[in-house]
Amino acid sequence: MNSQYKAQDVIRCDLCDTDIPHMYCDICHINLCKACVMEHLSDESKDHKLVSFNKRGSTINCPKCQRHSNKICELHCNQCNLPICTLCVSSGDHEQHTKIDVLEHLRNRKDVIEKDLKELKESIYPKFQEAASKIPIHRSGVRKNSKELTEALKKQADALHAEIEIIVKDMQSKINDMDAQHLAEIDKQEEALNQSINDISQVILDLQKLLDSNDVSLVSEYTSKNGKFESLPVQVHVYLPAFIPQKINKKQIHKQFGILLKQVITYPTGQLVETQVIATEERVGLTKTSGGMSITISDEPQILTEINTEFGGWFIRLHSVSSLSDEEIWTSGNDKIMKLFNLQGELIKSIQTESGNKVMDIAVTRGGNLVYTDYKDKSINIVTDEQIQQLVRLQGWKPYGICCTSSDDLLVIMDSDDRKETKVVRYSGATDKQCLQLDEQGQPLFPSVTSFDYRYLTENRNLDVCVADNSNHAVVVVNALGKLRFRYTGPPSSKEVFHPRGIATDSQGRILTADSDSSLIHIVDQDGHFLCFVDNCGLQRPWGLCVDSNDNLLVAEYKTGKVKKVKCYQ
Repeated sequence: MNSQYKAQDVIRCDLCDTDIPHMYCDICHINLCKACVMEHLSDESKDHKLVSFNKRGSTINCPKCQRHSNKICELHCNQCNLPICTLCVSSGDHEQHTKIDVLEHLRNRKDVIEKDLKELKESIYPKFQEAASKIPIHRSGVRKNSKELTEALKKQADALHAEIEIIVKDMQSKINDMDAQHLAEIDKQEEALNQSINDISQVILDLQKLLDSNDVSLVSEYTSKNGKFESLPVQVHVYLPAFIPQKINKKQIHKQFGILLKQVITYPTGQLVETQVIATEERVGLTKTSGGMSITISDEPQILTEINTEFGGWFIRLHSVSSLSDEEIWTSGNDKIMKLFNLQGELIKSIQTESGNKVMDIAVTRGGNLVYTDYKDKSINIVTDEQIQQLVRLQGWKPYGICCTSSDDLLVIMDSDDRKETKVVRYSGATDKQCLQLDEQGQPLFPSVTSFDYRYLTENRNLDVCVADNSNHAVVVVNALGKLRFRYTGPPSSKEVFHPRGIATDSQGRILTADSDSSLIHIVDQDGHFLCFVDNCGLQRPWGLCVDSNDNLLVAEYKTGKVKKVKCYQ
């Protein structure tokens, strides 16, 4: 048995297993007493290296040659990445290869190991520890959120119950009022009948007396009163109230009660695998790989449909398009009218702003309701069943672009009245939940300019907020926490000034933005790397953008007033 597995209180010679070892063979890894040293050295089939027992393990353990088993490797071949002996060298197999001393190779590898060890200790391990330390926080957050959801459900249920109680109490009060009115009429009828009965009873008594009387004068004076009683007192006819219960519409109740949004679990994207895009490739649809995902962009985008919105011309330009479904789209321009079209170009309906002011931008909620911003009125509005309701009236700020997120929040970009500040605000209904304005260094994410200019925004599938900031010639992308991820200012090879207008994202997280001045659509991956242009399908001054459920691009042309449905991907 090897000495390292024996009881640790007494270490013995591995040959005789009796005496305490004084020597150690660093090649054979054997403990030796003085009496067994010569016996061990007598084995000349292998090399030996004897050291005192206290210095065991100090000798460099060079490997044995795989081809010449009786030789120790003193060199290392870099090309073969193998230890080699002198016989290997003399055989000529490694003649053209770079060879270094095995000890130098050992030092080099130990340097690498030391570097890796340092990185593991100082960087990697603490990072994993930090991530692990956040797990209880995340778990606590889930439980806290679940508790808040439960409380919100109970609050909503209590509110619904309260509304039902109010309805029941109101109806019960009306029943009580009707009962009181009905009973009062019955009491009056009873009183009239009782009075008539008393009168009739008295007449009967009087007639009975006349029959028993022989007084000619009294009998001759009798006049019949039966005609007075031929008709009953006026009878009150009351149609009793009734309750007609309506069939309970569970779907409608569920819709009125609220919507439980699904959780969104995101993972950081993989390491970007970049493919070089040279100038001649910028205008063709090569397959590019980003984050491990292969995407194919068509080199010949096709216009599938054209819709004439009746916007356009010199005075009423088309600005925005938003998809209600794959068959219907909302549109707006620098006018007070918003129009809903089907893809056959038929006008479904028109809505005028409540204030009569021009529309700044439009979006469609997940529930299918139209929302719009009114710059002059400083308001955010929602259209439900063709009724306009003001959600938010801003104080000191004027809204530009608006979009609806995957969680049905509203993102609105706005300028201060003096145009010195710009921010993006997230709203849940009429409640502001988040403000994105400054980066981690306290600098503006969206530097303001003194002149008026349009700004549009959208949310990507990884919950990034993407802003087309034409004033600063950039698409600014921040994550859900408001941390700046990147600024895209156009492809590296382009010398043209970038003028981003409308912006949209597709199902793969690609960002599409319209450069109206150059009549181009830029397609960028979710990490800000330019992929290609859409510029060869006859688009004229593209402005507003949106994407349907099949990743077809809907483009609002500023001057022509047309919405074009474009197939960009294969």
